[in-house]
Amino acid sequence: MTSPHGASREALAAARERLDALTDSTSVDATQLADELASVTALLDREVSLRRVLTDPAQAGEAKADLATRLLGGQVGGETTDLVAGMVRSRWSRSRDLVDAVEELANTADLIAAQKAGVLDGVEDELFRFGRITAASPGLRSALTDRSATATAKGELLARLLGGRATATTERLVVRLVTLPRGRSLEGGLESLSKLAAARRDRMVAVVTSAVPLTDQQKQRLGAALAKLYGRQMHLNLDVDPTVLGGISVRIGDELINGTVATRLDEASRRLAG
Repeated sequence: MTSPHGASREALAAARERLDALTDSTSVDATQLADELASVTALLDREVSLRRVLTDPAQAGEAKADLATRLLGGQVGGETTDLVAGMVRSRWSRSRDLVDAVEELANTADLIAAQKAGVLDGVEDELFRFGRITAASPGLRSALTDRSATATAKGELLARLLGGRATATTERLVVRLVTLPRGRSLEGGLESLSKLAAARRDRMVAVVTSAVPLTDQQKQRLGAALAKLYGRQMHLNLDVDPTVLGGISVRIGDELINGTVATRLDEASRRLAG
């Protein structure tokens, strides 16, 4: 999901607050809410004219909310209907921003369910590992991104890959991403999901590549150092790549902190060549 601007940013912030308030209630099933919001995402993604009506700034917010309520009533639960109705009362810069926002709330609801179950850390790790697996297997990536393959076929493939090997939340998130990519790359979608997961604990994600696996003590020291440097808690996604020869590289967003031996050798070679 691209960063929203202007009115859409404010509308999304309000929707996030309503979702948090709603899921604070123990009576609300966050997993069911996620499923229903995902179905609304699919509807709005498919029905371009509908989402344009629901985001038309010339229409009164209450009229748009009434339309959403009539359309969704009986199709999804009352909490989902009220949440979406509240969203269409807001102003959106682009009609696509509304779809992106509903999809984000669907994924966040699943992550909230994982957090309540105490498995959010596991979901973060599994999303990262799944990204590494697909990056290392062009055939698998091709099968998952094949536009001619049906959503059912992709879902069955993912069930074979992840069933019993990942948490239910991870499987649900990945299946939704693969079967309804909405123009995103697989890598971009997984990165967005990882950021959402980290945001549940107000943490940043650091992708750490080392020549050999880090010890628990090294992980703790690195995490503490990065948290002090950035002023926020860090979630470390760990990757092992023997070609780095030694040291580590750390990527946080677009910033790369590179301390590998391979990089230092390359720099020395360039200086000698120059």
